[in-house]
Amino acid sequence: MKRIAVLTSGGDAPGMNAAARAVVLKAISEGIEVFGINRGYAGMVEGDIFQLDAKGVDNILSRGGTFLQSARYPEFAQLEGQLKGIEQLKKHGIEGVVVIGGDGSYHGAMRLTEHGFPAVGLPGTIDNDIVGTDYTIGFDTAVATATEAIDKIQDTAFSHGRTFVVEVMGRHAGDIALWAGIASGADQIIVPEEEYDINEVVRKVKEGYESGVKTHHVIVLAEGVMGAEEFAEKMKEAGDTSDLRATNIGHVVRGGSPTPRDRVLASWMGAHAVDLLKQGIGGVAVGIHNEELVESPILGTAEEGALFSLTEDGKIIVNNPHKARLDFADLNRSLANLS
Repeated sequence: MKRIAVLTSGGDAPGMNAAARAVVLKAISEGIEVFGINRGYAGMVEGDIFQLDAKGVDNILSRGGTFLQSARYPEFAQLEGQLKGIEQLKKHGIEGVVVIGGDGSYHGAMRLTEHGFPAVGLPGTIDNDIVGTDYTIGFDTAVATATEAIDKIQDTAFSHGRTFVVEVMGRHAGDIALWAGIASGADQIIVPEEEYDINEVVRKVKEGYESGVKTHHVIVLAEGVMGAEEFAEKMKEAGDTSDLRATNIGHVVRGGSPTPRDRVLASWMGAHAVDLLKQGIGGVAVGIHNEELVESPILGTAEEGALFSLTEDGKIIVNNPHKARLDFADLNRSLANLS
């Protein structure tokens, strides 16, 4: 393989730049030319493709976001969009692609491989919700950012004796909420993977204050449950009488300089993706399991260890869907000093 490309797709995540940088530098060291594709699959279809060199990725290791920019392009799920993208790859002499993004991005990588262009997926998302890996690129940074924000909310909550509902991102997964909640000493953590009783939430708040055990109360809420404002309203409807505030940390967790762990993980995965393409291997996603890199087929059967399967009517289903660690939810309850 003499010429490959790299793109980022879907939501941005800290560490995407580190992964792209590793792809470029590793490929150059192997005598392979590298091209960047701006704005993911949308840029591929439009031919927004340019050659990269070592200078082009200098000083991006510590930067958040993605210098290649990103975009969601659902049209690539259709054959017409795929063929337009492939036409541009052929035009630039590109033989393989590294795709950095979430599960939707993996679907595109799978289709490229089916059309004869080996593609390797790298898990780039703050949500940590991709199957086939213990951790995703960007998750560690998102947790650190969310923890820092909740720490500051703890300060003001204590100063005024208030209750706070703090909403954090994570899409349908509760990983960021659980990890940042435990790290910041949250009193309660509410995640999509676990049922909750709003009356029980309110009871714990009330009894914490009345017993003198709590001088303030912080509830970390995963966005996959509902918004902080709505949750606070439900608490009031259930009888909460505390000085209640709702806040949403929002997109701040998607930005910022990646942590050392995210930089190393992204660099390791990016270099490994080049090794795979050099061997002509595509249609796989790189992950980390028990602190070792692993590859999983993107499409196939659950028995084969594939991430996704096709139903008889052509729909894509997730094999062994990701779930946040509910033992961490139990851990937080044991530390919260609430009955």
